[in-house]
Amino acid sequence: MEIFEIHTEYIQLNQLLKASGWCETGAQANEAIENGAVKVNDKVELRKRNKLYKDSIIQFNKQKIKIV
Repeated sequence: MEIFEIHTEYIQLNQLLKASGWCETGAQANEAIENGAVKVNDKVELRKRNKLYKDSIIQFNKQKIKIV
């Protein structure tokens, strides 16, 4: 599991996918979310701008990130 450190209160889901390098563009991140390919805390998340806070776990393409 990867660790992703944030220095603000939260990060939006589509921003995280791009910042982590899992998606090259925001459009790719939005498409992955719309297609139900992303899970947040073991639940499929369809909201592109879902706010992710510390201790959230995100899954995409058999990869995981924990927000710290």
